[in-house]
Amino acid sequence: MQIYLDHSATTPPRGEVIATISKTLSQHWGNPSSLHSWGDRAATIIEKARFQVASLINSPNAESIIFTSSGTEADNLAIFGIAQQFKTPQHLIISSVEHSAIANPAKILEEWGWEITKLPVNSLGKVNPLDLMAAIQPNTALISIISGQSEVGTIQPIWELAKIARENNILFHTDAVQTAGRIAIDVQKIPIDLLSISSHKIYGSPGSGCLYIRSGVEIKPIIHGGGQELGLRSGTQAVAEIAGFGIAAELAASEMEMEIPRLIRLRDRLFELLEDCPYLEVTGDRINRLPHHASFILKNLPESVTGKTMVRELKLAGIAISAGSACHSGKISPSPILLAMGYSPSEAKQGIRLTLGRETTQADIDWTAMVLKQVIQRTIPELVTV
Repeated sequence: MQIYLDHSATTPPRGEVIATISKTLSQHWGNPSSLHSWGDRAATIIEKARFQVASLINSPNAESIIFTSSGTEADNLAIFGIAQQFKTPQHLIISSVEHSAIANPAKILEEWGWEITKLPVNSLGKVNPLDLMAAIQPNTALISIISGQSEVGTIQPIWELAKIARENNILFHTDAVQTAGRIAIDVQKIPIDLLSISSHKIYGSPGSGCLYIRSGVEIKPIIHGGGQELGLRSGTQAVAEIAGFGIAAELAASEMEMEIPRLIRLRDRLFELLEDCPYLEVTGDRINRLPHHASFILKNLPESVTGKTMVRELKLAGIAISAGSACHSGKISPSPILLAMGYSPSEAKQGIRLTLGRETTQADIDWTAMVLKQVIQRTIPELVTV
C-alpha cells in the first residue's frame, strides 16, 4: 500500500495538466515572442493562462500576473525587485517563520546594508499585528509575511497585516505558495501589493510560478535579456508548463468550495486518531490552519529519534511524509521555524509533517495513524508508556 502525504512539498500533476502540457509541447511549441503563426499560438496560450491564474486570486487585471520559473523566483523578484529601486539601504520587515525563499534574500539585503526586522511569532507560529505596527520605521520599504506556513500549517492574519502596511503607505508582499488554490484569496478585498504562487503546489508541474503585482506598483527585473513578461522577467517562457499552470489554477478555483471542507474533515480525523498518542504533540494553530496540513513534534522520546527517523520508517511502510528539520552533510539541524516558535533545539529536530491531497481518502488517514503509532513503538521498544 502506497500513501502519499507530502502535498506541501509537491503535488502530483493532474491528468488534465499532463494532457495540456503534452498537447502544447507537441502542437504549440513556438516561441511566443515570434511574430509568425507559431509564435501567435504560443502567445495566446500564455495569455489564456494569465487570465486563469489571475482568476484564482480574483485579480481584475491579467497583466498583474508575471510568470516565473517557480515560487522561489517569484519571492526573489518581489524582494530584490523592490530593493533595487533604492540607491541607499532601507528597512525590510519579514516574519521569523518565512520560507527560505524569503529568509535568504533578506540575509543578502542585510549584507548590502539593509536593516531587517524579523517579527516574532507566538507558540502557534502566528504574527501579532501589533508587533508589525511597532516595527514600522520611516524608511520601511517593504513588508513580506508568509500567508500559510509550510512546516506547521499556521495561516497568518494577512488581511490585518496588509491593512497596516497600506495605512502606512508601505508595500506588502506575501508568499502564498502554500495557500493559493488551497484557501480563497481575493486581492480585491485584501490590500496585497505582491503575491507569489507556485504551479506544482496546486497539481501543476514544476518549472512554473508567478508573481502577482498590483496595478501601479513599480518593480525592477532581476533577470535581464529579451524583455519578456512585460520586461519584468526576461527569458523565453516555458509555454507548456505555463499552460498547465493555467489549467491547474482554473480547476483549483472551481473545486475549492468542495475540497476545503473535505480536507479539513480528513485532517481533523488524523488529529483525533493520534490524540491518544503520548509521543506526538500538534504544532501550529489547530484552528487557523491550512486545510490539508497536519504537523507534530515527537515527545517523550530520546533525542536520537528525530523527524528524519519517522520519515525513513514510514517510507519502509510505503507512506510518504516529511520532517521539519534540515539535513546538511549528514548532520541534522534544528528547524528554524520550530525554534522561532519557542521549541528547544532538540525538539526542533523532531518535527514531522503530513499533508493531504485530492486523492487522500479516509482509509489512507486511518491506516497512516495506525502505522505511525506502531512505528513509534517499534522504533523505541524500551519505552514505558507515559
